Amino acid sequence: MSVLPPEVHAELQQLLQALQSSDNTIRSQAEEHLATNWTNTQPEILLMGLVEQIHGSTDTTTRSFAAVIFRRIASKMRKQPTNESIELFLTLPQEQAFAIRQKLLEALNNEMTNHVRNKIGDAVAEVARQYSESNQQWPELLGVLFTLSNSKDAGQRENAYRIFSTTPGIIEKQHEDTVLSAFTKGFKDEDVAVRLAAMEAFASFFHIIGKKAQVKYYALIPEVLNILPPIKESQDSEDLQKAFIALVDLAEIAPKMFKPLFNNLVAFSISVIQDKELSDQARQNALELMATFADYTPAMCRKDPSYTGDMITQCLSLMTDIGVDDDDATEWNASDDMEPEESDLNHVAGEQCMDRLARKLGGQTILAPTFNWLPRMMTSRAWRDRHAALMAISAISEGCRELMVIELNRVLELVVPALTDPHPRVRWAGCNALGQMSTDFAGTMQEKYHQIVVPAIIPVLESPEPRVQAHAAAALVNFCEEAEKTILEPYLDSLLTHLFQLLQSPKRYVQEQALSTIATIADSAEAAFSKYYDTLMPLLFSVLQQESTKELRLLRAKAMECATLIALAVGKERLGNDALTLVQLLATIQHSITDNDDPQAQYLMHCWGRMCRVLGKDFLPFLPSVMPPLLELASAKADIQLLDDEEQVEQVQQEEGWELVPLKGKVIGIKTSILDDKHMAIELLVVYAQVLEGDFAPYVANIMEKIVLPGLAFFFHDPVRVVSAKCVPQLLNSYKKAYGNPSNELAGLWNGTIEKLLEVLSAEPAVDTLAEMYQSFYESVEVMGKGCLTQKHMETFIDSAHSALDDYKQRVADRTEASKDVDKEEGEEESEELLFAIEDDQTLLSDMNKAFHCIFKAQGVAFLPSWQHLASTYEAFLKSSDPTQRQWGLCVMDDVLEFCGEKSWDYSGYIIEPLAAGCRDGAPANRQAAAYGVGVAAQKGGPSWSSFLGAAVELLFHVTQFPNARDEDNVFATENACAALAKILHYNASQVANVDQTIAGWIDTLPITNDEEAAPYAYAYLAQLIKQQHPAVIGQPDKVFISIAQALDAETLQGQVIPTVVEAGKMLLSMTGLDPGQLMPQLSREVQHTVRAYFVRAYLS
Repeated sequence: MSVLPPEVHAELQQLLQALQSSDNTIRSQAEEHLATNWTNTQPEILLMGLVEQIHGSTDTTTRSFAAVIFRRIASKMRKQPTNESIELFLTLPQEQAFAIRQKLLEALNNEMTNHVRNKIGDAVAEVARQYSESNQQWPELLGVLFTLSNSKDAGQRENAYRIFSTTPGIIEKQHEDTVLSAFTKGFKDEDVAVRLAAMEAFASFFHIIGKKAQVKYYALIPEVLNILPPIKESQDSEDLQKAFIALVDLAEIAPKMFKPLFNNLVAFSISVIQDKELSDQARQNALELMATFADYTPAMCRKDPSYTGDMITQCLSLMTDIGVDDDDATEWNASDDMEPEESDLNHVAGEQCMDRLARKLGGQTILAPTFNWLPRMMTSRAWRDRHAALMAISAISEGCRELMVIELNRVLELVVPALTDPHPRVRWAGCNALGQMSTDFAGTMQEKYHQIVVPAIIPVLESPEPRVQAHAAAALVNFCEEAEKTILEPYLDSLLTHLFQLLQSPKRYVQEQALSTIATIADSAEAAFSKYYDTLMPLLFSVLQQESTKELRLLRAKAMECATLIALAVGKERLGNDALTLVQLLATIQHSITDNDDPQAQYLMHCWGRMCRVLGKDFLPFLPSVMPPLLELASAKADIQLLDDEEQVEQVQQEEGWELVPLKGKVIGIKTSILDDKHMAIELLVVYAQVLEGDFAPYVANIMEKIVLPGLAFFFHDPVRVVSAKCVPQLLNSYKKAYGNPSNELAGLWNGTIEKLLEVLSAEPAVDTLAEMYQSFYESVEVMGKGCLTQKHMETFIDSAHSALDDYKQRVADRTEASKDVDKEEGEEESEELLFAIEDDQTLLSDMNKAFHCIFKAQGVAFLPSWQHLASTYEAFLKSSDPTQRQWGLCVMDDVLEFCGEKSWDYSGYIIEPLAAGCRDGAPANRQAAAYGVGVAAQKGGPSWSSFLGAAVELLFHVTQFPNARDEDNVFATENACAALAKILHYNASQVANVDQTIAGWIDTLPITNDEEAAPYAYAYLAQLIKQQHPAVIGQPDKVFISIAQALDAETLQGQVIPTVVEAGKMLLSMTGLDPGQLMPQLSREVQHTVRAYFVRAYLS
């Protein structure tokens, strides 16, 4: 019986019809009427009316649509008197909410039409989600769902599991026996749709329960897997697709759950992948499941006897499924679409899977079985086999880099002959492989194999097929990007002659690619490109002066890019008057752009940035034209849409440049293309501020206030926040250069900036971006210099640092706890995700350290009152078992010693023991930090530290005597200990027990050839000893002289230290009669050259 009067239902029925109208005007008016007269003013009547339509209408379309609208309205946000926004259904008075829920459950129970029942189920699930997430109860729901799951009607049983799948929180807190029983029944149901719905619900359930709870349900996996064989036997591809999607979900969450039956699952999945009677999507879903196991539990895959071999065989087989009905590649070559939509094709799935297998299982596992096939495939008469083999090499080279780089000559023996293959698609694949290898084996490929690769690619530029020509040119981009100019120079004539020919191609995409390749070569060849300038620049000017038609836009954009990269390569002097011509052309193009989708606009922004670098201050007259469109892009707001229903989601998915984010049962659409442009624009503002410095000042205040400071809190796009953070110190520096420091202008800019910088240190949610914020902070403090922070600023900084460090400790604790729950396979490496998280934390700690360092440098002892609020944190870090935390603590204590002088002794209770322990630490970075701290205490700590320093001599010698003290890992610790000993001997010699013996031992710790900070102290002290004719120096002049030569050769000595040390070296030669020529055989060729340059001529004269 209806609780609403008939006239309400009549109006509502009319509204529902209008909302479904095909007439946009009628539908828009209906939407407005719904919002104004119903949703905003009487939502409880609207929802009751909708649920009564669902419950009572005789028209299936009306019932279905009413359920859709009910779900949409129930989930809308509604502002409360407290200004808090919560979902609409939760705002209803309890009595009315209860009545609506009851009607909704009755409708669910009574509905017999399957698609309508599913829509009602979605509405029920939405309300259930709101209750679940707000920790409120809907006690009647669970009973109804369990009743439905036992119904005689298969549709009702399926619907119960669909609701469980959408809102698994409603069963999360039920007793495990109840849950086990419900899922077991679902998995064994006689109806396949129910079994699949139960699988999906089980996967959703696993997403919300903890790892310890998951183990209780592992026993259900045999039942889950038993669902698959009958579906395959029935050859129902659609059901098989659904089953594999649910398994992929489970494999991502709990892959070890499958361990007892993994070999069986591998065999079944392989049988699906190779069954060509099934749909491509079903086969690809089976492949995806297998690849997911490689992603999440590679050790289990490696141990399985058949996994690797079978997967590689099937991937290669799928990769041969290409060019159907186009055997001679006529259609392929005729197509001008260089990036066709092929993501759903078998050969692409096979390639992508090979890439994942290589990256996750590694070369040790996959190279042998892969190369068991490739030589045979390369000699096959079928072009598809040869093509697949080459694409496989492209796919695995990144993941197998360490092993493949050793055998690169043998790999090239397979690939290079393909460039003369009779089939164009094989030649294309050969170019693809060489291009990919040029990137993945960057350095080695260019240095060792340029004489094989470049001469092999150049003739392919003459291929009769335009697509092959273009791809050969694209492969050269990859090669040249990583090549030194000395490697490229011998090939420039031939390369550019062929590329100039391609500029005459009738195919525009070939011309565009040729320009990109020429631009890359110019960028790598630098000044050597000057020889070709007179040939190419007029051609580019000709393209840029042509009338701007839509078809020529991308070509002109590439010509702009090429011209400005050439300008950057050859420099302002070589450009001469062409510089003015080029910027005038760019200005003309900028004024001609009217369409939002014109690719020239984005290219143009980068071109202006390059011309700014080329012209420096001469670029200033063009800023008034360049800045307005750039500032407009940089000021862009986020385009965000709340997508209420599946139709809207599908519509947005079909458009490019959108990212969809699920949020509380809804989907948020974010237009990422706008955000990418915003990021690029702010990136260019950084360039202008860096290059123009003080001359950029007229734009700085507006950019800082309107773009960069708001950008620090632009939470829709991490890269915007990062580039905004990079921009802050550059803008401050621009004002500093323009107005000086101190100045009212700079102070005004800083006062607004520092508040926002400190605010984001507490607000930034992403660990990697927070590190960037700390970097922005300390670089800004460096720009502003001494005394730039008030006591309040320092207090706020410490509060933010305290919060960040607490969060860090919690993440470490969470990782430790999670590792206890993981049943790790023998030989299994840490997941990539975990390694990245640890790396992000280490970067954060490092940048926080630099921030402390810069504050101490700028504020000195004034920072100590705020700093000591974190005393317990420093103490805990210094005593931690984690070497990263100990290093962090030691570096902070080093700053106290370096910048607080004698006042540092007040904190000696915190400092002495960690320094002593640090000198014995197993981590080289910690020994380095401790040794540096001891040296700073000697140099700047004052007399209070003297007694400690005498005892520290032995500790420092211990650092220099560690096993392999001079290898790559330990050398900086060794050299810092050497410098610290020099400081003690120079500033605190009275505390050293046996000075002469210690000096003799110290000379054995030289040379310093890596650390540019440590070397000056040590060698200045050595020069002092030579001038004093100290016996330890005079007694072993060859050793002392060689250490001087090694430091000079390594360039660890800079500035005024060089002439001081050179003069001392000459004095040593003169005093001892040492002939440097006699020492030459002991020295490397480079050091011999240094000795000749500094000493031999002087000695002979």
